[in-house]
Parts: sequence; structure tokens; C-alpha cells
Amino acid sequence: MHLHHILKGAVQAGHKVDLICSAYKGAAQQDSIDGVRIHRHGHWAVANFLLPPVVKKFLKTGHYDLLVEDINKIPFYTPLYKGDTPLVAIVPHLFGTTVYRETNPLTATYVYGAESLIPRIYGNVDFEVISPSTADDLVSRGMDADRIQTIFCGMDHQRFTLADPPPRSETPLVVTWSRLRKYKSIDIALRAFARIHKELPEARMLVMGRGPDEDRLRKMTTSLGLDEVVEFRGFMPWEELVRTLHRSHVFLNPSPKEGWGLTVIEANQCGLPVVASDRPGLKDSVRHGETGSLVPYGDEEAFAREALVLLRDQELWQQRSDAARRWAGTFSWERCASESISLFEKVARGGSA
Repeated sequence: MHLHHILKGAVQAGHKVDLICSAYKGAAQQDSIDGVRIHRHGHWAVANFLLPPVVKKFLKTGHYDLLVEDINKIPFYTPLYKGDTPLVAIVPHLFGTTVYRETNPLTATYVYGAESLIPRIYGNVDFEVISPSTADDLVSRGMDADRIQTIFCGMDHQRFTLADPPPRSETPLVVTWSRLRKYKSIDIALRAFARIHKELPEARMLVMGRGPDEDRLRKMTTSLGLDEVVEFRGFMPWEELVRTLHRSHVFLNPSPKEGWGLTVIEANQCGLPVVASDRPGLKDSVRHGETGSLVPYGDEEAFAREALVLLRDQELWQQRSDAARRWAGTFSWERCASESISLFEKVARGGSA
């Protein structure tokens, strides 16, 4: 979504845009969405092997003014074959050692190794990142801080604002919303909620999202004795998701690392305060003591304590709810696209971030 808003904005600004990406079942190989011409090839799991030859062919025949690479975990190493075409690399965030929480050691080492080559191969490349945390990560890996520009994500205010929102749940309603993957650490939120429920037996929790970690999380819910008070909602259509956020009281985000925390801002737009890990990305999107609270990663007791403070103090909850809406109101996709395109045009002219 982040990349598409930028590319759509580039089309609206008068540029021609080709997006080369992996394919998926049922998708056309050639497509056009919002003026972005899309070319799909191969499966996502081997995209870093299959797409570079396609990119090289496009660069050779298309006479492009700029190449933009979206480094979403595994890089495509475009500096090795981009020729004289100027390059901007967009980085939401990199895994680092967090990948070892997600997958087996062999796969994790492959991903970690692929990322470790970025400083060597992208040394003279301009970067766009989505948070100060990601910028700091790149600098710590040896990248030039002067060639890194932070451009915050936007926010779809129309989608998350309801003219006639439903009332908040009559009983305390806690929500966690994420892809259900091990590295997202939803298990911490479940253990925190077990503590919340012990203090507030009427409290309920919703787990929204789907992913390969769902079975493990369901078994954990059973072992914690929470089957009657925790509901797994899976994938939810936007309208239902937004209405659910408007009914909830506290959003728990226990992730150890994010590029930014877009779900935090989207929850804020619904007036929902957030309790999150004091870790990269989340420490940028959550304003501690204003729109929510930041607690040490993995500290289920701290998650529960901060959530209980909000659930028990209506006046404090309202203050943070109002502040969360104001904070979310400062972000827009139009601004994100405009700043990105300004960077693109500068680099295409031979400048630097």
C-alpha cells in the first residue's frame, strides 16, 4: 500500500511508471491500477532470483530516468546491474536478527546474510525510509546518513473515519491486529491479556488478522484458559475492521520491530490508544504518555499494567483517545507521495537525498 500510493502519486504528477513484481494465482501478468503499469513474474518466494533479469531487460529497452527498488527484507541488489540509471532504494525496515524469531535457522541465516550485503553493494545509493528507526538501522550498518531521507507513511483518513461510529463496547475490549507470524509476538499480547482478564473478568480480547502462527496462538489461548474471552477474527473486510476498532478501548502491539507502525496510526484515527513495545518503528509511531504507552519488549506485566490504567481511568482514556486522533490527523498519503516524488526527481537529475 505504501509503495502503491507513491507510484500512483508519480502517475498523477505526470510520470510514467512500470512496476515489476511477483505474480500470484489468478492475477494477470500485465495489469494497470491507478495508471501504474504492472508486470508480474514468478512466485514471491524466489522473486529475488527471477525479477532481476526482467528489470535488466526493462532498463535496456525502456530508457528510464529512475529505478526505484523496494527493499522489503530481501534486496534485489540492483546496483550491480542498473547501469547508469539513477537509483532510489525504499526501505520499510530490515529484519536483522529478528528473522531468527520467525523461521528455521537455515532460512533465517539466508535472509540475514542477504541483508548483511546491503552496505557493501548499496554504498553510493540514496535511500527513502519510513521512520527514524529505520534510518538509524541503516546508519548502524554503515550507510551514509546524508543519503538517507525519512518520509513518513500516510493515512487513509476517509477509510478510518466514520460519520456515525458505533459506541465503544460496554465491557472492556482489547484488540491486537497484525499478520499472525511468530516474529510479531502476539503471544505476548495473549499473556498480557490473561493478566488483564484476571483483574477485569468482564474484559474481552479480539485477535484480528491471519497467518501461519494462528494454530500455535490458538493452542496458547486454550492453555491460558482464555477460549471463552478471546476471539480470533481472522481476515476482516475494511468496513468491519474499522467499526471494530471504533468499538475497542485499547490496541496492544507487542512486535519487537516495525518499520513504522501503520496499524498504530490507523488505530489512532479510530480514537484508539495503543500500548506497544518500546522498539524500532513503534517508538516513532506511538507518542509515549500522549497517544499511548511504550513498554519494554516482552514485558507482559507492563503491557497489562498500562492497559489496565487506561481501562480503569475514563478521563485519561479520553485524553489519549483525543490525542491519538490529532496525531493521526498529521499524516497523509498525498504528503508522503509528494515528498517521495521530490526525492525521486532530485536523484534523477543527479542530486542526492
